[in-house]
Amino acid sequence: MNENMNTALQFAGVSRHYGAVKALDEVDLEVFEGEFFAMLGPSGSGKTTCLRLVAGFEQPTAGHIEIFGETAEGVPPFRRNVNTVFQDYALFPHLNVIDNVAYGLMIRGDGKAERYRSAEEALELVALAGLGKRRASELSGGQRQRVALARALVNKPRVLLLDEPLGALDLKLREQMQEELKNLHQQLGITFIFVTHDQNEALSMADRVALFNDGRVVQVGTPQEIYRQPNSRFVADFVGSSNILPPDFVVSISGGSRWASLRPESIYLVQQGGHAASVVAISFLGGSTRLSVEIDSLRINLLLPSTADIPAVGERVLIDWKAGDIHLMEGGA
Repeated sequence: MNENMNTALQFAGVSRHYGAVKALDEVDLEVFEGEFFAMLGPSGSGKTTCLRLVAGFEQPTAGHIEIFGETAEGVPPFRRNVNTVFQDYALFPHLNVIDNVAYGLMIRGDGKAERYRSAEEALELVALAGLGKRRASELSGGQRQRVALARALVNKPRVLLLDEPLGALDLKLREQMQEELKNLHQQLGITFIFVTHDQNEALSMADRVALFNDGRVVQVGTPQEIYRQPNSRFVADFVGSSNILPPDFVVSISGGSRWASLRPESIYLVQQGGHAASVVAISFLGGSTRLSVEIDSLRINLLLPSTADIPAVGERVLIDWKAGDIHLMEGGA
């Protein structure tokens, strides 16, 4: 990122313990103003705890948090210039759409005409203009998600926290809402911090990604860096599909004696040269076909276009890759 960008969020040695359980363990993290930042990781990795610390729903056991240069520890949620969109949307069933959106403004003490005007503007922003009189029960899942977004945005926060907000949607609607969130972020220009366990969401939406595991941040980078240059076996295996190559195999093909990552789409069939392998499994994936081959007792996956000539199980083939596609990793863990 540009070194001249302002810091929106700073974690310095932040931990959150529940008895002997270390939900977050000495996390250092920096998010820049206006960035779409994703926190990615499996369940229990610490990403949601991190978000709750930013929101003020939790307090750190140790370490220091700053939001736009101001200390966050001890500051209640309603005094932080952040708002949260929850996975279950948390809409009030007894209120109609516009009253759900305007609720925070009412609590703040805004007049009725002013808060309704602001709520209408927020609904228009999320493409729900004219639906203010409906109840939440009368809306589709995608519409309820937009209402939750409008309610979070109506207070004009500097940071929008999104806690797996697309988790309840079907695949087609998820993809549509991903595009809408990206467009909304570009339109508003505020900081988005998005928590997800879905690697595709993180890679397709975020400017940068922090990958969590066991309460720690294991790698931070752009989606391209995370995918193409994983720093450990965990990152390579969690983000996308990767062939994890052990050091004894890597040293025989590249001279490096470290664990390495080789993406399936980087491997191709050749007519001569290359490495001899035997086809052990074939999986049709629609636009592509996954070929599992065995080479020197090591199983390797590669992707071929479904229109290509696909060898049969048991057939001997020659596979190859470019030297630069083998990424040597810093850690074996």
